[in-house]
Amino acid sequence: MNVDGMKVRVRYFASIREALGPGEELTVPDGCTASVVRELLIARSPAHAAVLGTGRALRCAVDQTLSDGSTALRDGAELAFFPPVTGG
Repeated sequence: MNVDGMKVRVRYFASIREALGPGEELTVPDGCTASVVRELLIARSPAHAAVLGTGRALRCAVDQTLSDGSTALRDGAELAFFPPVTGG
């Protein structure tokens, strides 16, 4: 177990990217889930809270696979957040 935690690359798409930029790298606790990272990001700044807040509908993918909040992350994982797709 890494005492310092694990590094995760967070990427943002569509309206989330417009608000927060293309992404960022975080050091998070070992074994954390996508939901835990979302909560850490929400606590990071008012801008993060406005866009990623738990009442906001959004999807996530871990290492380019559509996932839910319970998905455990590994060191070096990529976690992407994007709005639900609507279309016609």
